[in-house]
Amino acid sequence: MAKFGSYNGKGWLRRKMMKCLLPFFFFVFVALPSQAQFKTDRLIMIGRSALYYEDYVLAIQYFNQAISAKPYLYEPWYLRGVAKFYLDDFVGAEADCSEAARLNPYVTGIYELRGLCRIRLQKYSDAIADYDQSIKNDPTNKGFWYNRVLCRIENKDYADAHHDLDSMITRWEKYAPAYSLQAEVYLQENDTVQGAKWLDKSLEIDPYNGDAWSVRAAISLSRKKWKDADQQLSKAIHLKPKVVNNYINRALARYNINNLRGAMADYDKAIDLDPNNFIGHYNRAQLRVQVGDDNRAILDFDYILKYEPEDVMSRYNRALLRDRTGDLRGAIDDYTRVIEVYPNFWAGLYQRARCYRRLGMTAKAEMDEFRILKAQMDKHLGIQPRLKKHQLRKKSDIDLDKYNQLVVADEQTVDHEYDSAYRGRVQNRKVNPEFLPMYQLAYVQYNNGVKSYQAYSAEVEHFNAMASPSQQLFVSCNLPTLTADQSTAYFKLIETLSAQIQDSKTTASALPLLMQRAVAYASLQNFDDAIRDLDTYLQIDSTALLAMWQRGVCQSMKNEVDASLGIEAQLKSARVLDDFNRAAKLSPNNPYIYYDRANHFAHRREYAKAIDDYGKALAIDGNLAEAYFNRGLARILSNHKAEGIKDLSKAGELGLYDAYSMIKKYK
Repeated sequence: MAKFGSYNGKGWLRRKMMKCLLPFFFFVFVALPSQAQFKTDRLIMIGRSALYYEDYVLAIQYFNQAISAKPYLYEPWYLRGVAKFYLDDFVGAEADCSEAARLNPYVTGIYELRGLCRIRLQKYSDAIADYDQSIKNDPTNKGFWYNRVLCRIENKDYADAHHDLDSMITRWEKYAPAYSLQAEVYLQENDTVQGAKWLDKSLEIDPYNGDAWSVRAAISLSRKKWKDADQQLSKAIHLKPKVVNNYINRALARYNINNLRGAMADYDKAIDLDPNNFIGHYNRAQLRVQVGDDNRAILDFDYILKYEPEDVMSRYNRALLRDRTGDLRGAIDDYTRVIEVYPNFWAGLYQRARCYRRLGMTAKAEMDEFRILKAQMDKHLGIQPRLKKHQLRKKSDIDLDKYNQLVVADEQTVDHEYDSAYRGRVQNRKVNPEFLPMYQLAYVQYNNGVKSYQAYSAEVEHFNAMASPSQQLFVSCNLPTLTADQSTAYFKLIETLSAQIQDSKTTASALPLLMQRAVAYASLQNFDDAIRDLDTYLQIDSTALLAMWQRGVCQSMKNEVDASLGIEAQLKSARVLDDFNRAAKLSPNNPYIYYDRANHFAHRREYAKAIDDYGKALAIDGNLAEAYFNRGLARILSNHKAEGIKDLSKAGELGLYDAYSMIKKYK
């Protein structure tokens, strides 16, 4: 008998095969998706990844599993609250934060998030209590102080608001928003002299504060200093171009200095930003009446009445316009609705009688005329006066004699942006968030709004033909977030694939299943398990292009999540580049690999290399709109604006219409 360790043909071969296949079977069994085997910290980490990529419904499912496994941990409760907050479920988010605070009352972020939820729920006193705790834990955070003052203003607690602002100004002498808030409190107390004084101090410190210019303009509007208001609002709009009220107020100022074209443009812009804005539609309609554009004025009143059918002033205005444009039956209907609310509205009766006569409905006309005669009306009726300048009515003022006056809000308000880490995209990326994401393997087809383009890869088609997967793989970009049903379907797919892998008799039959499971894991933002499956695949077949390419994408996406959590990813970044380099050598005519490598360089701010790789991708596929888009941004960020805008223009031409808004941003 051969001694242990000595050469024996069959035994040595068997041991050698087991040594090679051991990592494969190890990863197969480790990656089985039985939820009981998942560690809670891994569930939380995967949930964080889903949060980062804004798959909030999916994130909630991971945090649900973590809570079921260990309900005494505060973190999954808190993070589930974050996901609910971004889904506008403020009630649910508040409840989760309350449970997290009960489990761990020392985490400041919980109180900050709950405070924001309570603000959205208009529970300002409760929000103040949360900011009290946040300030106790972190007294140097200006944002907490700022938000607490805003809550006090909402509660009309001006004395405590002044007290807080005095403390802020003492501690942060150059913090301009504190001065502008101090001014706003004085304005709420009808002290415009002190308000103007504090605003001037704010703008002296920071002339680029859009909110301060808005408040300053509000003072000018209240004093009917229309030209000053126009100039101040123009500065506010330049600094904060998406605040609807600034356009509404500037239109009012421009109307009063007889700049009707400018006023109309401002109402157009306000309605673009907020299609349901009542004042924008109403006042634009009045301006259209003044310039004789009756048909489009009717459209504005149509829109208002669709959402506010009881608005009498809009109803009467539309009745007059329908009367004037020949829609007599429509006019009669509107006059009737107004008269039902105001039976003694003689002007409406007179107008309706005229419509009846023009339609030959003499009996009904005489009934209306008799009512007017009986009331012994002593003034001439039925003549619609022109729009009177410098006359305004408040929205709540229902005086039908003022039907043709511009409307203003009952109270002038300034829109505030609460200071928060939970603003905008959840990941709050610091490096060029505008770049479009990488192309990757997925179970959904390419759909970026570019209708004429279909992402195609011969290697993916070959895989589908050879492996005959239950669900075909595609090359896709910018994958949509998953619904609850879709994520459940992916979990079931993983269970099915895992069972098939376990039952596989040969490595050859298991490999395509590993690839499919890796893609499913990636779709669920579970990059760790996706990378494990792809590692196993590449240990068995080191030249597998699709595995190499997909691993580079998954590792890149995981690195972004790690970086957002402060985890060093330098070495793993080198691994991403190595995967893309090797994939490019294996498939030099695949444009998506060059595009993905370019994205890798772009996120590292290596713009010259990124531009070169985007160019290589476009040399292979000149219709790759995302490559034009991203190369345009890379060129702009490397101070080649003209070439960058040209690329963005080409991206827009190919169907990525967001490119035009980027052109506007960087022009």
